[in-house]
Amino acid sequence: MASAAAEEIRHRILSAAYPPGFQLRQDSLAADLGMSRIPIREALVQLESEGLLKILPHRGAIVVQLTAEEIEELFNMRLLLEPFLFRRSAPFLTREDLNALKQIQARYETSIDTLDMDIWNELNTEFHIFLYRHARSPRIVQTVQTLLVECDRHTRIQLSSILGDRERAVAEHAELLRLCETGDFEEGARLMYRHIDHIRDGLVALLASQAG
Repeated sequence: MASAAAEEIRHRILSAAYPPGFQLRQDSLAADLGMSRIPIREALVQLESEGLLKILPHRGAIVVQLTAEEIEELFNMRLLLEPFLFRRSAPFLTREDLNALKQIQARYETSIDTLDMDIWNELNTEFHIFLYRHARSPRIVQTVQTLLVECDRHTRIQLSSILGDRERAVAEHAELLRLCETGDFEEGARLMYRHIDHIRDGLVALLASQAG
């Protein structure tokens, strides 16, 4: 029940039903989800470990509201880790792996075209993590998965606002797959860096303009 509660609360956070700064009350959540407070409490602890909320004394759980500097730090961590994982994994991707990635990519492109923000975040994370499945670095992959979940919550702001960035995200995913097929893994790692760096710069600039 705790896992089911965590999944539902996570979905509400990522879809902005619970926006940054929103206070989550265990009693209300328990009544809403038809559960006791025990699985709700466990779910909130799990989501805190994922960086989606903070549990504060006398205030309960608060959906995380990051500054532009904190968001930039998340992306900087991805810049350090994801090209490394790509280099370790991409040479070992099989034909079956690449076909599966193409299917994820097709669904991702459709979600972008239809502005299905909930699905495109999930598929973006699935695409990246699948790319790293042969990296033989499970702790780093787990760290990156947590970063992707947190970053994607903010990336939706950028992609929903800027058409060119949506088109670029789709094109760069497709190019990453092409480079895997042709065996140009070093260029793929460089593209992965540029892919993340562009999103970081665009999102930080967008947040700065909104703050101004």
